[in-house]
Amino acid sequence: MESVRPLDPVIVAFDRALRALFAPARASRPVPGSADLPELSNSDRERSAALMRINHAGEVAAQALYHGQAFAARSGATQSLLLSAAREETDHLAWCETRLTELGARTSLLNPLWYAGSFTIGVLAAALGDRTSLGFVTETERQVEGHLGEHLDRLPVADGRSRAILEVMRQDEIAHGERARAAGGDTLPRPIRHLMRLIAKVMTGTAYWL
Repeated sequence: MESVRPLDPVIVAFDRALRALFAPARASRPVPGSADLPELSNSDRERSAALMRINHAGEVAAQALYHGQAFAARSGATQSLLLSAAREETDHLAWCETRLTELGARTSLLNPLWYAGSFTIGVLAAALGDRTSLGFVTETERQVEGHLGEHLDRLPVADGRSRAILEVMRQDEIAHGERARAAGGDTLPRPIRHLMRLIAKVMTGTAYWL
């Protein structure tokens, strides 16, 4: 059996980061919604683009969190669960990229910062143990579900394509949180949950414009 070299996990983590940030994301499922794109006014197009840019940045951060947590996971079962969720999140990343292209918009200029910061948070969460790390997944997905619900309310009525994407994403996030909870995730202390909301607020507010 070939031995694992000490730097192998680091090389794999670096490769995942490069793919998440710079390679076009490839979805395993079709983009939700009708391929007959809706006609949007300039103001509606700008609003949809800003919201989808936030969601794309959130998916970059989600990739980084899962990769960081998997990097420092203590058990193979936890690592497998995290990487499986990350693969499903790749669909979300690809869908958001596709929709931004359709809207003639760009992704966040700060995606490398979102990835680096989120990867670090993921490693720190995993360092506290698998149960805490899984609890972090549960809370993260609960908050993301809330953000997606808010964005569904803020999307232009005519933008059925973006709405369909966010609806499927929300269902996937709920499933990820439930799997992490069922795998033994602990409930995080209230101060940590509050801090997570503050960090998410900074990211979403910045990504709306940048």
